[in-house]
Formats: sequence, structure tokens, C-alpha cells
Amino acid sequence: MLEIAIGIILGCCALGAGSAMIAGIGPGIGEGNAVAKACEAIGRQPESKGDVTTTMLMGCAIAETTGLYALVIAILLIFVAPQRFIDILINTIK
Repeated sequence: MLEIAIGIILGCCALGAGSAMIAGIGPGIGEGNAVAKACEAIGRQPESKGDVTTTMLMGCAIAETTGLYALVIAILLIFVAPQRFIDILINTIK
């Protein structure tokens, strides 16, 4: 019975980590769109290259943080959470 519960915990943590990593798709799409629009803007008005590039880089950095948060959550779900949940399970059985 305990082995089944531990297996469920490990499986759910793996599913949660995989689901969290789906959030990495969003920053990739967003940053690609930002760079495309920045290239269009620079193509139309080359004299505004510095302002457009600065704004684009700041936006890409902010968009990338969501992907990094997802990575941190996935790492925690893989390496930290299973043991914590198993410890809680064993303590409740005692």
C-alpha cells in the first residue's frame, strides 16, 4: 500500500514538472515576436535603432523571467518535493 502511494507521489511530481516546463513555450514565442517587430521598426526608421533595441532587450529580459520561474518550479518538483511528500506520508501513517 505504501509503495503505491509513493509511486503516485513520484508520478504526480513528474507530471507537474512537465506541465511547468510547458510555460517555456510562451517566452520563446513572445521574444520572437518582439524581435520581429523591432526589426520592422528599425527597417522603417533606422535612426531610432538605439531606442528600439534598448526597449526590445528590456522586454525580452522580462519575458524570459516566466520561463526561468517555470524551470525553478520544475527542478523543485523533481528534486525536492517528492522526498518532502514522502516524509509527510510516512509521518501520517505512524
